[in-house]
Amino acid sequence: MTARVLIVDDILANVRLLEAKLAAEYFEVLTAMNGADALEAVNRAKPDIVLLDVMMPGIDGVEVCRRIKANPATQHIPVVMITALDQPEDRVRGLEAGADDFLTKPVNDLALFCRVKGLVRLKMLTDELRSRTGGDPLGLANGAAPGPGGHGGRILLIDNRTTGADRIRGILAGKHEVTLATSQQEAAEAYAQGDRGFELIIVNLDIEGSDGMRICSQLKTMEQTRQTPILIIVGPDDHQRLLRTLDMGVNDYLIRPVDRQELHARVVTQIRRHRYTEQLRLSVRASLELAVTDALTGLYNRRYLESQLASLIDQAVNRGKLVSVLTLDVDYFKSVNDTYGHDAGDRVLQDVAGRIRAAVRSVDLACRVGGEEFVVVLPDTDLKTAGRVGERIRKAVASKPFNPGPGCFLTITASLGVSAIAAAQDTADDLLKRADQALYRAKREGRNRVISAAA
Repeated sequence: MTARVLIVDDILANVRLLEAKLAAEYFEVLTAMNGADALEAVNRAKPDIVLLDVMMPGIDGVEVCRRIKANPATQHIPVVMITALDQPEDRVRGLEAGADDFLTKPVNDLALFCRVKGLVRLKMLTDELRSRTGGDPLGLANGAAPGPGGHGGRILLIDNRTTGADRIRGILAGKHEVTLATSQQEAAEAYAQGDRGFELIIVNLDIEGSDGMRICSQLKTMEQTRQTPILIIVGPDDHQRLLRTLDMGVNDYLIRPVDRQELHARVVTQIRRHRYTEQLRLSVRASLELAVTDALTGLYNRRYLESQLASLIDQAVNRGKLVSVLTLDVDYFKSVNDTYGHDAGDRVLQDVAGRIRAAVRSVDLACRVGGEEFVVVLPDTDLKTAGRVGERIRKAVASKPFNPGPGCFLTITASLGVSAIAAAQDTADDLLKRADQALYRAKREGRNRVISAAA
């Protein structure tokens, strides 16, 4: 793994030492000697991670971090504070300023590379999600509040050492909801019973009677826990297992004896980060849905119809199967808009869409292709069966009055045309054209009817 790292320190020897270590691991290294230069470099070069000294003249590291995290254009860049101060409150002060992690001088190589690689890996994920949503998925550039906080989290603690588990729960009580599991089985049961899932899992690597590393491995492979951050608790000399669990994808660690303030800070940081990435994932999912669905009705849109129908026809022809297409037009819909307004018309279309959805199978593709026009694609369905489906939809539309507003009840009908694959050379356009011709015939013959196209 390689990345662009910005090192910020007012002491040249410190800069050169970190630069040599990171360059030896093939990282691209940028440097700055004060807070003002650091902010300029962050805005100009957009590094993948910032290693930031706390004690600097002028703008100190805490203030630099605060400004990076307050800027919507840079707040997603991980910041690791580096301090010569070994007091927990000083380290926590950096995390509270928005820092993603901290290191204490002299910097331990193991901790340095673990923190850098872990945070860069996370940034790559968030960068990918951000790129899929246009770079500003949460509206931060438009003045929205910064990303979600990390308080009030739902935490699963996996530990069966009573003293240690009670202490962890006691420290987090009142600020987070903590569920204790004493084995992997209990952890799985806790996940199955939870309605919302957990936002952080804390694992004591020295859990009695179990392999803590195997528990972490299983958590990272299970679908329901794969994206949940894991914070492990390890002994001060347990470097080998620490490295291996971090390679598995474990997100963070605490060294025993666990410091109260550091525990709070790391828990909040992991939960905040998890909530942010979950918002990104939801934003990506929403963007994908908007790309293929009609915003008014929730049915698929014309773009999705065009991309899927041709594929379904090719598959059907190659496998000797059938595909039918049903087109629907709401009768006299213009008069609904003209008489009752477009809001009422929109509610009618939403109700029509709901009735179509209820009348077809889950494998069928119900689409709104524009205005009051709908198309339903019926895989593995012959023309006669498709006609019966069309009749079921027609009755669903006509049988119950529509209520687009208070005291307003309308009788709405629909005309439908049906076509099916007639020859191996049939295309999507052929099917849609024949279905439309049948639909026009249904309108000419009085509307509120289903007409099937001749083969």
